[in-house]
Parts: sequence; C-alpha cells; structure tokens
Amino acid sequence: MRCEHIHCSPTWRNKGSCYDCVFVVTNPHMKGMLGLDVACVLCFFSFKHLGTEYPCVVICWFDCVGDGPNNTGMWVVHTCNAQDIAIIHIDTIYRAAQLIPVYASQHGTDPASIKPNESYDKFQFYYVNKFADHHAFEIVS
Repeated sequence: MRCEHIHCSPTWRNKGSCYDCVFVVTNPHMKGMLGLDVACVLCFFSFKHLGTEYPCVVICWFDCVGDGPNNTGMWVVHTCNAQDIAIIHIDTIYRAAQLIPVYASQHGTDPASIKPNESYDKFQFYYVNKFADHHAFEIVS
C-alpha cells in the first residue's frame, strides 16, 4: 500500500504557499477521468457531530476543457471562479494530481519570472500530467 502526502500550507518552508491538486471521485460508475474531477486543496479540517468525526477538505474546482484529451493526449483543465469552492469528505479524494501550466495561454508573461507557488494564480489552463507516474497514467489515459 502506498501513502501520499497532500500539502495545503499558506507558508511552505518560509518561501510561499503550497496547495496540491487532487483527483476527486465525482461519479464512481465512470472509468478514468470521466468519473473524476480535479481540484486544488485549500484546507483540511474535521468536525464532530453526534459523536462521529467527519474529516473534510476545502477545495477549489477545475473544469475540464472538452470531452477528452486534446492532441497532446493529455486532458486540459481550467481554473474556475473564486466562488467554485466546496467542502467535500476526505474519502472522495482518489489521489494526488499533477498539473502542468499551458504556457501559451498566458501571453506576455515570462515563465522564468513566475515562482512555483504562483503558478495556480498566473495561468488559466493546465495539462493533467498523465506521465507523473504509472498510477496517473492508468487513471488519466
């Protein structure tokens, strides 16, 4: 069994924020990306109600562009509005996701001037990296 660490920290190693992305199961009856959505984790928290603890996650959704992978073979997602924030149960997270900015979508910006912790704010479109590892390849292909 494998354990992944998903980070959501406003200050990571005193250099800036670190908010990881995840695959969220939205339709367990569909296979691959058709049953998953991509989200950025903003906060982990839990609460108790009638003696039962509920571990939750505050997320910001990404929307898929199109109905399948583009000509690169990778799915493309774009950032949603700031109002597209949700609270979900932690069990709906399938695993971590890696997004690669679509640099052509940001005209006039020098990619070298963007700090890693700013990439989710500076770009609007991202490739869902299916080459991150073999698990991601199976999920996203």
